Amino acid sequence: MSPTPESVKQQIESSDLGDRLRGVNQARELAPAIAYELIVQACKDDNARVRYAAFSQLDTLGDQNRQQTLELLRDALLNDPETDVQSAAADALGGLRMTEAFEDLQAIYESTDEWLLKFSIIAALGELGDPRSFELLTKAIESDITLVSTAAIGSLGELGDPRAVPLLLPYVDADDWQVRHRVTQALGQFDAPEAKAALQQLSQDTSSTVADAAKRHIPE
Repeated sequence: MSPTPESVKQQIESSDLGDRLRGVNQARELAPAIAYELIVQACKDDNARVRYAAFSQLDTLGDQNRQQTLELLRDALLNDPETDVQSAAADALGGLRMTEAFEDLQAIYESTDEWLLKFSIIAALGELGDPRSFELLTKAIESDITLVSTAAIGSLGELGDPRAVPLLLPYVDADDWQVRHRVTQALGQFDAPEAKAALQQLSQDTSSTVADAAKRHIPE
């Protein structure tokens, strides 16, 4: 039987953790306006797993009420005691392109020691599309946390600031093919001659995944 607003609400308000998690998941099958109200309720749950599952849906539902969503996400980013939940909030802020939260994202990145949260923020900045992100991304690309550095490569490509090209070029020769793949995707966003030359090199990469990605960005 398909879930109804009433059945999902009953599950989200249940004392049983499993019911609440199922309720959050089943909210995906409801009309967005109805699902949004129930997900907002779940964002305030006492259990971190429920909050994480709820916040993870706000990037698709948050446009139902952007101001309320912004307040919820900023509060979670700044104050939730669980890193996973903070990370989900960062993801949603990026997905919803809520540039109003840029300074909060920057402040948390610079103050946290949690690699997952750093990674989520840097990945979100690419989607956020705020030009102010460039300086933070130039620092993050030099992070000693590989996942953070790789995320910064991708976000610099998404941001599209031409100043990123010389920062990306050294990664064309990275040992890790996944890093080379990410830099291939990033360089494909630029028209600079240096980017095109690097893509030509990458089109001959020993990794077929990298080579194929580079070829897609080279005009025939």
